Amino acid sequence: MAEFYRKKKRICQMCAGKTVDYKDAEIMRKYISADKGKILPRRITGACSKHQRHIANEVKKARFMAIIPFVK
Repeated sequence: MAEFYRKKKRICQMCAGKTVDYKDAEIMRKYISADKGKILPRRITGACSKHQRHIANEVKKARFMAIIPFVK
């Protein structure tokens, strides 16, 4: 008999009050994969769609400014 488990709904960190800035490399590393350096999807980061777009833009800015690498 299969039991049904509900996952706890994640709360968007930016909606809760935290900020993401392209100048802070430590925060940016939470939103990119460790092995290839790709931007993580919403289902993994827990961000809402509005803030996921903001995260993607900030990661792209940080890559362009050479704060984080394009690939590992």
